[in-house]
Amino acid sequence: MVEESSNKTVGVLALQGDFEKHLSALYEVGVNGKLVRTETELLSVDGLIIPGGESTAMTKLIMTFALEEPLTEFVKTKPVMGTCAGMILLSNQTDSDSVIGFGAINIELERNGFGRQLDSFSADIPLEFTNGNPFHALFIRAPKILNTGEDVISLATHDGETVMARNSNVLVTSFHPELTDNLAIHKYFINQILLSKENLN
Repeated sequence: MVEESSNKTVGVLALQGDFEKHLSALYEVGVNGKLVRTETELLSVDGLIIPGGESTAMTKLIMTFALEEPLTEFVKTKPVMGTCAGMILLSNQTDSDSVIGFGAINIELERNGFGRQLDSFSADIPLEFTNGNPFHALFIRAPKILNTGEDVISLATHDGETVMARNSNVLVTSFHPELTDNLAIHKYFINQILLSKENLN
């Protein structure tokens, strides 16, 4: 469970991808969850998860649902978590003009940097915030972080590559934490970002 009770609600962008898994994880850690597909729904939540999926398809749907401008403003200051494709959308720079880069976290990345679908793999990675306890991470067409800004903190690595990072209000992973039973990463997002003092407003 989360460290303290809260009336805050976390939205999950539900245009494409594995959004239902994230919604289930939020309920498991004791947080209100809500699927988000419209600007009105976005403005009603206190934080947001952008799930894994296909970043090009998600970009097209964001345009179709007129969410580009509302999301651009939301991710500047609100607590946001992005996994796999969600990390791509939140990044400062991508390797494709067909994908939005909201610039919410100062990272440069390569889409499918860990390989295509056939190269998917799992690995036990130590998390900095759990005293190095391993997290069994699933990498599926995973993006690879190439460079990070000075304000970005690495929270987990695999083979020397950062695969989980954060700045003040944004948490991103190359892998899919929602596809495991381990809730450590969702709890970290809630406790250390959503419920942190600077975001309690």
